[in-house]
Formats: sequence, structure tokens, C-alpha cells
Amino acid sequence: MARAQGARAQMALAFETVYGTAPASGYKLMPFARATLGAEQPLQASELLGYGRDPLAPIKDAVTADGEVVVPIDVEAFGYWLKAAFGAPATSGTTPKTHTFQSGNWTLPSMAIEVAMPEVPRYAMYAGCMLDQLSWQMQRSGLLTATARLIAQGEAIATVSAAGTPTALGLQRFGHFNGTVKRNGTALGNMVSAEITYANGLDRIETIRADGKIEGADPGMASLTGRIEVRFADSTLVSQAIDGSPCELEFVYSLGANASFTFTAHAVYLPIPRVEIAGPQGVQASFDWQAAKATSPARMCTATLVNTVTGY
Repeated sequence: MARAQGARAQMALAFETVYGTAPASGYKLMPFARATLGAEQPLQASELLGYGRDPLAPIKDAVTADGEVVVPIDVEAFGYWLKAAFGAPATSGTTPKTHTFQSGNWTLPSMAIEVAMPEVPRYAMYAGCMLDQLSWQMQRSGLLTATARLIAQGEAIATVSAAGTPTALGLQRFGHFNGTVKRNGTALGNMVSAEITYANGLDRIETIRADGKIEGADPGMASLTGRIEVRFADSTLVSQAIDGSPCELEFVYSLGANASFTFTAHAVYLPIPRVEIAGPQGVQASFDWQAAKATSPARMCTATLVNTVTGY
């Protein structure tokens, strides 16, 4: 009997035309490192009395379909997760193409994601997937990945694939070595690490339905938060925090003119940090920053992906 192994698992993704209806074709084979996407239905213990000490059979509770997918930040496939987070981009250029994603869209696309374990076989199709949160870290070394938190409408299990033959994408990963952080257009020195979290604040529409699925997930107030940790060498960031004025932060990864990813928070506000001396080693300061809608451009953030993909 075959046993499921993560090494053989595959993930296929396609954007839906109608929420909750998985398309018959157009799937892309997506690289991923881990996935907790799934559906669960807990049991409610019986509360009835008068039948003795042994409890009666439990009843089924509501179905919840959600989870996280850890994906590489790469040149091509990451654009599909950016589209899920921000909506369709504006694409310009010939070779390379520049795909510009902007925050603030009122509607977001839904996806159908199939997670395959072919040796069982088990093909789990999650229709109506919406991206609730996208986060990643910048540091000096290690593997560069992002975590996409998803809310799905439901799960359908089959023994054969409903995604057909997904189109494979070219895999060219960015690494931490390719990353830089800029403040108001100038490289920010003494940076130790950074965290970026964009959230769509999805609101589950939990209506009464015969199939137990949610009606949808509506975008709420978006948020962009994070943390930067720096070696304490000057008072530039502390002075900004005291003044209460915003700055622009750019998180950039580049593999050359034809492959880059730039995430720009246009108006970042810094708190006044506690600067602690923990011992004889260097002193570090952490800033838990928050972004807001800027005056110009009139949005909170912009993600720009440069590659040779025709469009998303």
C-alpha cells in the first residue's frame, strides 16, 4: 500500500471566474515548501440527559476550510500570490515586463487550489480561496520564503485530478543575499532584520447553507505592519519616531535588470523604541512600524515584480 509523502505532493492554482467554482483548465503548478490548507469539521458532544452515564452520539459542527502555504519568493510564481493579495496588476513594457500591484482595491480575486497526493491517491480541491495575509522576513542568510494565509469556501476530495495537466513555471528564486532596504530612496544602514505583514482583513460570510460552506469572504480594512531591527548607530529612526513623521520604506530583491521584486510602503510610522543594553555586545533597537495611506501616491503600498511573464 502506497503511503503519502510530502516530496511527491503537488499544488496547482487557477483564478476563478465565479467565486467558489473551480475552473476546468488554466492551472499553474506552484512551488511550495509547506502547506496546512485543509478543511475540518469538529464534533459537538451531546448535552442530553436521561440516557444513562454513557453519552449519546456527537453531532457534526460547521465546516472550516483555511490554512497557510509557505512559498518561495521567486521571479515568476510569486506574482500569482501578489495578485491574490492586491488584485490584478498593471503590466507594462516589452522585455522585461513590469507588473505593478497596488493596495486599496475594493474587490479581490478568488482562486481554486488543488493539493495532490498522487500515491494514495488524494486530490483535494479548495475552491473560493481568498488571501487573507501575506508575510515574510528579511535577514542576512537562510532561505527566503513568504507565508500566505488563505480562507477557502470548502474542500472537495477526489481520486483523480480536476486540474488536468498544470503548466509548469520557471523557478528562479530570490535570496536574502539579493535583498536591500531603503528609507526615502537611500539604503538603510545597520539593518539586522525586517518583517513585513500585509493583511486584507477578510470577513467570513457564515450564512446558513445545506452544504456547510461559507457564502464568501469580503475584504475589510487592510493593514501593513512589520518590524525592523537595527544596530543602534545613529538617531535617524528615533528622531523620526519622536517627530511622528512618516517615511517611505522599500524592500528590494534584484537578480539583474530582468528579474526584481520591490515592495514599497509609502508612509511608514515608527514608534519610540526602548533601547536596552543587554551586555557588552552591540546595542540593537527594534521598531514595530505601521504603514498608512500616503498623500502621494494616494495608497498604502505598491509591489512591483519585473520578469518575462506576459501577464497575470
